[in-house]
Amino acid sequence: MSAARLLSRLAGPLCLRRPFSPFRVLASCTWSHEPPRPLGQKTRPLGTLSAAGLVRAAPEPAQPYLRLMRLDKPIGTWLLYLPCTWSIALAAEPGCLPAWDMLLLFGAGAVLMRGAGCTINDMWDQDYDKKVTRTASRPLAAGEISNFQSLVFLGGQLSLALCILLCLNYYSIALGAASLSLVVTYPLMKRITYWPQLFLGLTFNWGALLGWSAVQGSCDWSVCLPLYLSGVFWTLMYDTIYAHQDKRDDLAIGVKSTALRFNENTKPWLSAFSTIMLSGLTAAGMHCDQTFPYYVAVTVAGIHLAQQIYTLDIHNPEDCWKKFSSNRTVGLILFIGIVLGNLQKRKNTEATMKKLDSTEENKVVLQKGNEHN
Repeated sequence: MSAARLLSRLAGPLCLRRPFSPFRVLASCTWSHEPPRPLGQKTRPLGTLSAAGLVRAAPEPAQPYLRLMRLDKPIGTWLLYLPCTWSIALAAEPGCLPAWDMLLLFGAGAVLMRGAGCTINDMWDQDYDKKVTRTASRPLAAGEISNFQSLVFLGGQLSLALCILLCLNYYSIALGAASLSLVVTYPLMKRITYWPQLFLGLTFNWGALLGWSAVQGSCDWSVCLPLYLSGVFWTLMYDTIYAHQDKRDDLAIGVKSTALRFNENTKPWLSAFSTIMLSGLTAAGMHCDQTFPYYVAVTVAGIHLAQQIYTLDIHNPEDCWKKFSSNRTVGLILFIGIVLGNLQKRKNTEATMKKLDSTEENKVVLQKGNEHN
């Protein structure tokens, strides 16, 4: 019995080891944003409250579709949604909280559009996914659903997203429809350019334009453009970090990414991206009269980004995933700073009004005094 136990212990790790495959993921920079799965990593139990646990608890026929739209991996949805929240919060009236109905609408839209992007990505890449250990279990690659079923499902997601878009004003409807070409063509970019992360940034941050127009009726480009560009450079930063997880395999198969383009010079590039991002956020804040809490949040976000870059080990997939996923915290810090900064505007306005009233009273008193004399 003891000999059998020894053999089983020795055999276990050997069976779990994965050989290097030249057909690893094509999706080093995709809507998917999946974590690496190191040897021996434990998954959460079924009963744990998590996105993956909720998907596993869903009815079995629905699970392949939920996994196809990556509901079990919500980090990509967060990164798509957060620029929308920045824009909605910046567009709020001074002293007011962001419109909760818009936050809910855009949250639902982010889930649907991220899901649609993942579905399109898997339809493009399914032949490669079948040959890759990490992606072979994806519903299309594993044959759990057919191309036709995924196409119908994609149509359903886009139809629901259109229903959400139609709840907005005409300007926003036209603006939202303009992003569809980016959603459809983005998955091809990693085949033809070393800058697919740039196209992901252009796609993922469209909500920075749409959120403002949904609240205000149109875009104030002095605010929206620097905010949008900040989001684009933020995506360039975090998705370059993400792409370093798969750079060896991407190089073997011929897939392009900024991780391969920058290689050992990644950190200077990331520093430049974060500097441009913070400059854009500062410009956007100045153009919409943001207050002290906003700039504190931008500063804290900048410190967070600097810490990410300084401690990043581009040769360690687990560290790359940890740094990448921590960008959700960056986005939330900025959202909270925008909300607090906007609430501070009322206090500043009230103080200004009191000062003006006091000045007017003094003028009246002086005028009466002059008349008396």
